[in-house]
Amino acid sequence: MSDASARVLASGTVHWVGAGLSTGSGLARLCDTADRVRLWHRTESRAADALGRMGLAGRAEPRGYTLAALTAELAPGDVVVSMLPAPEHAGILAACIHRQAHFACSSYVSDAVVEQVPAAAAAGLVVLTEAGLDPGIDHLFAHCLVGRAREAVGDETAASYSLTSYCGGVPAVPNDFRYRFSWAPAGVLNALRSPARYVRDGAETVVERPWEVTRRHVVDGEEFEVYPNRDSVPFVEQYGLPHTWKPQTFVRGTLRLEGWLRAWDAVFEELKTGDDARIAALAGELAAKYPTTEADRDRVVLAVSLDVRGGDGRTWSGSYLLDLVGDAEESAMARCVSRPLALGVRHILDGSLPAGLNRAAETAARSEEWLRELALEGVEFALRVDQ
Repeated sequence: MSDASARVLASGTVHWVGAGLSTGSGLARLCDTADRVRLWHRTESRAADALGRMGLAGRAEPRGYTLAALTAELAPGDVVVSMLPAPEHAGILAACIHRQAHFACSSYVSDAVVEQVPAAAAAGLVVLTEAGLDPGIDHLFAHCLVGRAREAVGDETAASYSLTSYCGGVPAVPNDFRYRFSWAPAGVLNALRSPARYVRDGAETVVERPWEVTRRHVVDGEEFEVYPNRDSVPFVEQYGLPHTWKPQTFVRGTLRLEGWLRAWDAVFEELKTGDDARIAALAGELAAKYPTTEADRDRVVLAVSLDVRGGDGRTWSGSYLLDLVGDAEESAMARCVSRPLALGVRHILDGSLPAGLNRAAETAARSEEWLRELALEGVEFALRVDQ
């Protein structure tokens, strides 16, 4: 039951759960298009305060969040947008399935979410994931590059290729720490504690401490430092790269300002020896010491490139670059996460996403459409192609 005709008709009501660092103007876009929006935060008064700060007082209804309270207000066809930490998604999705509501988030798909996808699909419900910045816009860039390269080189042609996708939220004005926290501090540290798998020199490589393979990377003439994160290998298939093409490099990773590796030396020592409790405490300490304050501006840089060399001599190179600085209205991170997510929710509302699991846009053609829509909404990026 995964075709559009079998999907539960969207009711027009959107429940946006969480008002943290990544909630931005995407919420305002939904207030413009949805019939009704409810913002769920820790308490109703804090939800009201958040709406006031975003200029949305009277345009969305504030609610105090508990899972039970949210579940009680869900109606068939509602859309729930979870901005809570990823471990919370499975419980919210279960409530959505129980109440016949659609679900959306910007996080990677977890095993606990995947387990519930068959039930959601059978009930005619959309489960939209990986629809933010990274993951999200990075997927769109990669799909579009792969689609253009396939047209230029040909699926049946033997070829080698290198695909790199690096994203980072960094200070617009560098500080000594080379970083300010513009999203969940614990998430930043725990990502560094997770092994990374990627393709280097034509072979799969696993590194237990990703920062130990940090290297220099030049983007548009500017030097950065980059390292791999998570598991890049499954995205070879997800991005639709032909089986006749062999990867020399395939890595999805994190981008940091030049000098970051040296500035974080003491943090790495803690990551090597600290237990979960110590790392959680460290995240709080660092967030308090290096926050993105009202006086600071953050910067998001997302650079995705693909270089293909065919056995017959044909070559193709392309790259996307998103380089955005926050302003007085919202951070760059909030804009780049919330606007793609809101766009995905609008596609649930208009009935153009099928029931079952969706990861942003999953084809080159659909990704081109998403990027055109995002460009119209102020998410600016540049495409360069060399043939």
